[in-house]
Amino acid sequence: LYQRGLANGVPDLEMIGPERLREIEPHAGGIKALYSPTTGIVDFGQVARAYAREVTSRGGVILTDRAVVTIEQRNGRYLLTTPTEVVEARYVIGCAGLYADRVARLLGMPVTPQIVPFRGDYYILRQERSAMVRGMIYPVPDPRFPFLGVHFTRRMNGDVWLGPNAVLAFAREGYRRLDINIGDLWETLRYPGFRKLALKYWRVGLEEMYRDFSKAGFLKALQRYMPELRPADLLPGPAGVRAQALAPNGTLVDDFVVDQQGGVLHVRNAPSPAATSSLAIAEMIVNTAERNFTLDSTKPR
Repeated sequence: LYQRGLANGVPDLEMIGPERLREIEPHAGGIKALYSPTTGIVDFGQVARAYAREVTSRGGVILTDRAVVTIEQRNGRYLLTTPTEVVEARYVIGCAGLYADRVARLLGMPVTPQIVPFRGDYYILRQERSAMVRGMIYPVPDPRFPFLGVHFTRRMNGDVWLGPNAVLAFAREGYRRLDINIGDLWETLRYPGFRKLALKYWRVGLEEMYRDFSKAGFLKALQRYMPELRPADLLPGPAGVRAQALAPNGTLVDDFVVDQQGGVLHVRNAPSPAATSSLAIAEMIVNTAERNFTLDSTKPR
């Protein structure tokens, strides 16, 4: 990680020992750490609203709550049919997240990688104890396991989020344990890639499920990095769903996958932290579209 950070030009990276770690994060436990003082987060709700204002101020139109039912090409144009209207376009850029694979099927693109939804639940550190975490604390990724593990994140409003875990969501938009969509669940369970992943990591999966239902189990995972935490410090927090692209052989797709077909550029996978890096990712997508479609984004259309 240190060498990769240097190669990518991350400023002021520092390998530190326990004494320096205590200076930076007095309540964190560890014998060694990688300190990145320029690492930060965003409030993506605010970012998304700012994007929307930019789009509409330049004459763009944002349509929400519309599922794309069919996509067909006719006379050199693409017709995207929703339950309420048909949207016509010369070019289409797809960034569909949890539904990226289904949109790909509508476009006649390869059916894999398939999206498998994983729910991640957080706890929030009790306000009186929030000073225990000054910034962000992450475990060193273990290449033997598919997910990063619990971590500590100080949010823009001062809240400290603890987590998440990673368990299979029973619906594409299953943000709660009891959110179940039989069609979504069956699509996941019958996918060979998921069955191979589950067979390989069944023990990790059971541990994640245990932590999902056990506050004590979740706390124990957190105490590896912050031993002073107590059960009363953890308050119920939000949840998110990760759109995990999964290859047929059961491996997690951890890099960008972008398909092109005719006048369509479709993002099949954008690895974390895609929200925080959204401007850089957008620049990459625009550059690709300009190159492949012979466009000039600097000219109004």
